[in-house]
Amino acid sequence: MKSSAVKDPFKNLQYYRFCAYGFLKNLRFFDAFLILIFREAGLSFLQIGSLYSLREIFKNIFEIPSGIVADTFGRKKAMLFSFGAYIFSFVVFYLGQSYVIFALSMIVFGLAEAFRSGTHKAMILKYLELNNWTSLKTQFYGRTRSWSQLGSALSSLLAVGIIFITHQYRALFLISAIPYVLDFINLAGYPEELDAAQLRTKEGFWLRLKRNLKDYFTQFASVPHVRAFFSAASFGGFFKTLKDYLQPVLQTLVLQMPVFFALSEKQRTAILIGASYFVLYLLTSYSARNAFKLEARFKNLALAIDAAYLVGVLSVIFSGLSLMLKMSLLAALLYAGLYLIRNIRRPLIVSYLSELLPSNIMASGLSTASQLETLVVVVASPILGACVDFFGLGAGIAMLGSLFLLLFVFVRVSNSSIVKNI
Repeated sequence: MKSSAVKDPFKNLQYYRFCAYGFLKNLRFFDAFLILIFREAGLSFLQIGSLYSLREIFKNIFEIPSGIVADTFGRKKAMLFSFGAYIFSFVVFYLGQSYVIFALSMIVFGLAEAFRSGTHKAMILKYLELNNWTSLKTQFYGRTRSWSQLGSALSSLLAVGIIFITHQYRALFLISAIPYVLDFINLAGYPEELDAAQLRTKEGFWLRLKRNLKDYFTQFASVPHVRAFFSAASFGGFFKTLKDYLQPVLQTLVLQMPVFFALSEKQRTAILIGASYFVLYLLTSYSARNAFKLEARFKNLALAIDAAYLVGVLSVIFSGLSLMLKMSLLAALLYAGLYLIRNIRRPLIVSYLSELLPSNIMASGLSTASQLETLVVVVASPILGACVDFFGLGAGIAMLGSLFLLLFVFVRVSNSSIVKNI
């Protein structure tokens, strides 16, 4: 690759490819309607819950092995395998008629997630390293992530049109395969330098694998490294546990709106959900793109990461309290704040991890953070569900937020007082 002296980091073909990757990847038209799709197919909520569990379990099983394989065999190859698996699962979801077929699709989907998570971020970081642009990590990753959020925003609107035209939710799976085929082609055009530099060395596969494993496990001998992993995983798992609870929070508002009564219930639901998520993802795109500005307001990256953690958790706590006080609009706005903070904090924590992890194990290291995040979801989800069942939606949300506020002392990555430095 050419040096940064003759190339603008934000005006070159590979930067546009990175942006296109995130944009196309997030054109999952079914995302905001997944539960409705399974319900339309006749599945019970228990069966739907078990499908989600299957996905997380198989993603968890393959998370670290997939990262090691990507670092050793080639990251681009791992990404192409991942997207091939995604496309296969979408087609099977569309054609499937039984729980067993849906379960198979979820397993393949989880496998695809495992091979994707961490791998593409490692390729971006490798690209910046090759061009001596590592100082731009937060800004560069934040910009590419903003395109992912724009994809989610557009996906929400297009999904409404698809439902209006086809009169079915299931078609969202089949049409989602189209942008994934385009992204497969996009990934195939990535330069070989981003695949895995180790493949150009003369050492054999087993020697490379042994060296990568040694470097990988060495990371866990360092307390700062372990804290960084758990900081990334705790907030990421917190967000994933809570993010779908935005839907009942929004329903408190949108179902009371006296609009679109001439439409069918399916079409009205599609419009209300699609419009809400469209606006939200536009905001998260903006927040991701400007994450580097938050970093600049703190004397170091670790302080910015910890501050984002606290603001995100507190927004959830106050959202829950607002629901308990019947202040639904304020609760929805505060809950939306969690999405914004997640997309500000994500570029920051990826940048921080990239400063700690050796380049040759970047994919497996980021995959470890992703696996720990999945474990947080597995533990926190039933806790949240039980709290909501026993104490109500607002109280349950506030209680989980309070639990993660207590956990902050164990996952903070800075050594200074945050309040004093804000």
